[in-house]
Amino acid sequence: MIKLTPEILQAIEKPARYTGHEWNAVEKNWDEAKCHFALALPDVYEVGMSNLGLKILYEVLNGRSDTFCERVYAPWIDMEEKMREAGIPLFSLESFNEIKSFDFLGFSLQYEMIYSNVLNMLELAGIPVWTKDRDDNDPFIVGGGPCVYNTEPVCDFFDFFILGEGEEIISEVVDVFVSWRAAGSPGGRQGFLREAARLDGIYVPAFYEPQYDDRGLFSGMKLLDDAAKPVVYKRVIKDMDQVTFVEKPVVPYIDIVHDRIMLELFRGCTRGCRFCQAGTSYRPVRERSKERLRELARKLVDSTGYNEMSLTSLSSADYSCLGEMVDDLFADFEGEKVSFSLPSLRIDSFSIDLAHKMQQVRKSGLTFAPEAGTQRLRDVINKGVTEENLLQAVEAAFKQGWKQVKLYFMMGLPTETDEDIIGIANLAKKVVDKYFEVKGRRGCTVTISVSCFVPKPFTPFQWFGQVPREEFERRQKLLKENIRDKSIKFNYHDARVSVLEGSLARGDRRLSKVIYQAWKDGAKFDGWTDLFKNEVWHEAYEKCGIDITQYNERTRDLEEPLPWEHTSPGVSRAFLRREYDKALQECLTEDCRRGKCSACGVCPALDAKVVDWRAKDV
Repeated sequence: MIKLTPEILQAIEKPARYTGHEWNAVEKNWDEAKCHFALALPDVYEVGMSNLGLKILYEVLNGRSDTFCERVYAPWIDMEEKMREAGIPLFSLESFNEIKSFDFLGFSLQYEMIYSNVLNMLELAGIPVWTKDRDDNDPFIVGGGPCVYNTEPVCDFFDFFILGEGEEIISEVVDVFVSWRAAGSPGGRQGFLREAARLDGIYVPAFYEPQYDDRGLFSGMKLLDDAAKPVVYKRVIKDMDQVTFVEKPVVPYIDIVHDRIMLELFRGCTRGCRFCQAGTSYRPVRERSKERLRELARKLVDSTGYNEMSLTSLSSADYSCLGEMVDDLFADFEGEKVSFSLPSLRIDSFSIDLAHKMQQVRKSGLTFAPEAGTQRLRDVINKGVTEENLLQAVEAAFKQGWKQVKLYFMMGLPTETDEDIIGIANLAKKVVDKYFEVKGRRGCTVTISVSCFVPKPFTPFQWFGQVPREEFERRQKLLKENIRDKSIKFNYHDARVSVLEGSLARGDRRLSKVIYQAWKDGAKFDGWTDLFKNEVWHEAYEKCGIDITQYNERTRDLEEPLPWEHTSPGVSRAFLRREYDKALQECLTEDCRRGKCSACGVCPALDAKVVDWRAKDV
């Protein structure tokens, strides 16, 4: 057991990141468990504690009498320095046991820019970074989360990956482990991995060997073991009412990024935005019933003491029974001063009326995501909203008393022109003018936040090359020059980070040596602007003899094999190709949730179906 001295805790920022013993933290007897599982998010405590997926898995695993599950996050720079000085290895927050002593270390891979932190945490734990260097005394390193639909750049650091939703499959993994260990661990590490690989949703990289053609391009996967499946499909929860959801989340002693209750309304989104990986990887839509949500809301408030609840999903305003459920929640918590919020709003007046009702306790700004500045480009990306929709929504908002509006856009989308960029400034100005039209005076603030587009696997835009850094920066300058109203604030992302993310998102297994080299040269916390070391990464590519532009800027041939297609969320290549063609034709595809089936392939591939409670009631 690790002991932190007062000298260490007094010398670092926010020591409560490392002291544990928070409200609802689960503490068990190590010796009574047959499986010891550490759940990790490779980022600082405040970010890791905000992740809903890990909260759910923590409750699932600790709900088993045979399993001991604890948490670990990346120590901040100051704490890492003290740990290295004192020879303190990475430890769990509940029991302060060394992470190396656990049977599993599971990382949630939320975005590509935390890969260097994975290596840093492994090294801090005393666990060999490369899978090939581990022996029977080391934990199994597991990966999950949104990045699992192209894990090839980090495959050489992980023993296996869990694809898709983990509530059921993670218990199946534990069952296999407990049986394997009880049988005397036949076959060692490889023996367990072989048994795990037979489970649906488990990808063991060591059982696959990437092939390359004479041009150096990926040409396919060679299967090395009979347990390896040609395509590993994600796991999907079919009944959201029956599956375990977090009811007693750990309550931190310090502020975290999302310091509130998160009530998950449903999973999936079928609006079909062509840039959105989540929109394809989380299909199909499966709603929780409003009765189950009311029950969970009551338990969460009672078990945590929070007075703020976020109704979360990819597109929360699309929950079919949202109006009635919000009325029920207000009735249930009348007099308790619990506030409710929607993290995403549709661009329509219904959302404004609902937001007005929900923010009576605590009022904040409104956020909309037009994504593009012109209708032409919104049609390319299948956004399905118009300028008129937005102006009607903000008019309703201004009439209800709002003064602050945030608009999200992307830059560098396929087929984008300078006219589309200037259209962002023009649209923001129209919102400002609408406020003057409604109120007869100035006084609103419109913040436009513009991210750099990154092509992602399993989207219709997976074949498009990414805009070079210099072009991103030119377009950012162009937009800034066309914003002339002081009521408009302009925030934009660091193009250097997006370019690197673009290379990792569509990379193959050869990039593992680049990630390793960058980490050895000092890369970590790359998602943090003040810690990102752009030169280190580009030098790592050069040292490894790899051209970064072949991964981020190169437009893929529509017929070439792609290095991520053997780990699938179920969406078919044929569907993605049709959507690619429709994008170039500026044609829309309707939402299949209640409209025509778009034949994406997910439902038959996963033996799943849409669960829409409004449709059930009709």
